[in-house]
Amino acid sequence: MRAQEENKKLQNMDYPIGIQTFAKIRSDDFLYIDKTDYVYKLSSRKGYFFLSRPRRFGKSLLISTLDAYFRGEKELFKGLKIEELEDEWESYPVLHLDMIGENYSKENAIELHLDNTLAAWESIYGTRPTEKTPSARFQGIIERAHEKTGKQVVILIDEYDKPLTETLDDEDLNEKFRRELKSFYSVLKSADAHIRFAMLTGVTKFSRISIFSDLNQLEDISLSKDYQAICGFTDEELDTYCKEPIQEMAADNSMSFDEMREALRKKYDGYHFYPNGVGIYNPFSILRAFSNRDLENYWIQTGTPTFLVTLLKDSGLSIEKLSGGRVDKNQLGGKENFRDNPLPIMYQSGYLTITGYDEEFQEYELGFPNEEVYVGFMKDLVPNYLQNKEGKSIFETREFVKDLRTGDVEMFMKRLQTLYANLDFTIAGDQEKYFHNTLHVIFMMIGLYCDVEKHTSNGSMDVVVKTKDFIYIMELKYDNSPEKALKQIEKKNYAAPFAMDERKIIKLGIEFDSQTRGVKEWRVDN
Repeated sequence: MRAQEENKKLQNMDYPIGIQTFAKIRSDDFLYIDKTDYVYKLSSRKGYFFLSRPRRFGKSLLISTLDAYFRGEKELFKGLKIEELEDEWESYPVLHLDMIGENYSKENAIELHLDNTLAAWESIYGTRPTEKTPSARFQGIIERAHEKTGKQVVILIDEYDKPLTETLDDEDLNEKFRRELKSFYSVLKSADAHIRFAMLTGVTKFSRISIFSDLNQLEDISLSKDYQAICGFTDEELDTYCKEPIQEMAADNSMSFDEMREALRKKYDGYHFYPNGVGIYNPFSILRAFSNRDLENYWIQTGTPTFLVTLLKDSGLSIEKLSGGRVDKNQLGGKENFRDNPLPIMYQSGYLTITGYDEEFQEYELGFPNEEVYVGFMKDLVPNYLQNKEGKSIFETREFVKDLRTGDVEMFMKRLQTLYANLDFTIAGDQEKYFHNTLHVIFMMIGLYCDVEKHTSNGSMDVVVKTKDFIYIMELKYDNSPEKALKQIEKKNYAAPFAMDERKIIKLGIEFDSQTRGVKEWRVDN
């Protein structure tokens, strides 16, 4: 009944794009996907909790909902799931610290931000002359809030790690911020007797911050099966709350309801925060799509951090591992060794997600969550990997794809040879890795328009490209002859899986020469 009532409102309901305040969403009748059963389940437990989710994934709205709940603002929850679960509606003193609204490029940024927040709390709960440092003031506020109200304090910290994630490429400033936050957050341990509930959100766990190294009772629910859908939207939630906007999108795009439903799933679904768990839609993108009635790359357009792309290139990580790479269970939540292995930071940032789990070795397999992220990230990789000495991108996707579709192998290889002749190899540390990485970037971009894949049943084919009329089997060699590459294709019988396919099979051996740093020769067998 409740879901039916919510659906009736949708025709006149606005979408809360960029609105993270629960009270505003409820008061102004914006679309709200009911997550209050999670709020009740979480808040019923006394303790300290941490949730990691990518940016623009609903963390701030969750914190705002917890804020309203712990303040006992019962009227805002009318008609929601929690109304049937909660009987008491107690009110607690809430200290809500938002670390989002600040530019952390200056050395005194944290000090100024905390000073403003602490001053606002002190206007309610008072202060003492001896409380000079941010941590001493924070401790005093917590104690007086408990004393004045007779209720233990609720502490909500949104994006606790933003000063650190914003300064990852500035080691000195990052270390300064670490020390300041370590001192401030250590209060959560020393003031434990006065705290009823604490919730922190962020992108990652910095183990050298006291809340993770000292606060033993902090529970990380980021990979919890019970809370995997606490942020973002599920298929079931879209079917319950969003039939009207999906119907409107389908009509505007000349598609059936089922076709639009599948298009949305392919574009924005696919996040997993638990092995073999429920698929989660990016809430920012899906709401933008409903509002604009169009399938665009909304989340990825808000900006891929330049730091991530640079990190990938500097680390020498194989581009192949962006899909299918494995990360140890203990590494997935932290960001301490991100320069050696960028996969965890890419997962935490939302560019990769969990696609599998090896129970024996406790390793997570990662991959791109959906089409929006895959397409957007590839387009960001191209100008960074495939650029000339002037820093300009020199890869023309259209021409390469056209050659493959028409079967013009010679023109395709001449374009590839010319491209490598103009690449700026001064940005490469390991030339062989750079050669393979640039090739994978090229074929991942081609894969947006052709079917590009690999097989591993009998050896490992380097690249398979399928078009309407052709199947290309490519073997790549570094300082080794293209004839040897073709012999490997024959010896391993790479063409066998396509024996019944009517398309023409073209076998292509390619040699990359380390001296000229380019494509030296190629041989074709068709």
